[in-house]
Amino acid sequence: MRVTKAWTGTAARLFLAAVLGYAGLVKIKDLREAGRSVAVYQIVPTDAAQFVGGALPFVEVAVALLLIAGLATRAAATVTAALMAMYIAAIVSVWARGLSIDCGCFGGGGTLTDGAERGYVIDISRDLLFLGAAVLLIWNPRTRYALDRWVLEVKEG
Repeated sequence: MRVTKAWTGTAARLFLAAVLGYAGLVKIKDLREAGRSVAVYQIVPTDAAQFVGGALPFVEVAVALLLIAGLATRAAATVTAALMAMYIAAIVSVWARGLSIDCGCFGGGGTLTDGAERGYVIDISRDLLFLGAAVLLIWNPRTRYALDRWVLEVKEG
C-alpha cells in the first residue's frame, strides 16, 4: 500500500509541475499580455493587474521547479492549492458577474468570447482536478525520486 501512495504522489507531483511549468513559461513569453489577462477579470486595479500578471508566471515556474525536484514538496503543494483556489474563485467571480472572457490560464486569453459559460465549467473542473492533486501531495508529500527524501536522510543521519 505504501509503495502505491509513493508512486501516486510522484505522479501528482510531476503532473502539477508540468502544468504549472507550462502555464508559467507560456505567460513569461509575453508579460504584458499576462497582465491584460489578469485585468479583464476586473478584480484588481489595472496597475495591480499588470504586476500580478507579470509576477504570477514566475511563481508558477518556481513552484514547478520545486515540484520537479521534489524539494519542499508539501510547501510547494500548499502554494499550488492556494493558486488553484484563487483561480477557481476568480473564474466563479467573473461568471457570477456575467462577464464573458477567456481565462488566459495557459497564455493568451483575456479576450471577450461568446459561450464562455461552457468554458467556465471546463476551467473550474480542470482547476478542481489540479487542486485535488495538490491536496493529495499536502497529505502525502513523500514521493519517489524526490530531494525531500535525501534531505530527510541527511537530517536524520
